[in-house]
Amino acid sequence: MGFYDRGNDSRGGNSRGGNSRGGNRGGNRGGFRENRGPREMHKVICSDCGVETEVPFKPTEGRPVYCRDCLPKHRKF
Repeated sequence: MGFYDRGNDSRGGNSRGGNSRGGNRGGNRGGFRENRGPREMHKVICSDCGVETEVPFKPTEGRPVYCRDCLPKHRKF
């Protein structure tokens, strides 16, 4: 049982799980995209291992991009 499953929801939600502060500000916060069709993928070379991969965003020049295998090694939590 998680923290929010115990009724200790400090995120300002109402009894139906919505935001009681008025409307849907900021769009979809659940981590899922709305169904807008296929996402544009961009081919890149992994900055760590050099393998060609695709990412769902346009890479910024000068910033590293990692493949699925290398990304967990570089996450900062």
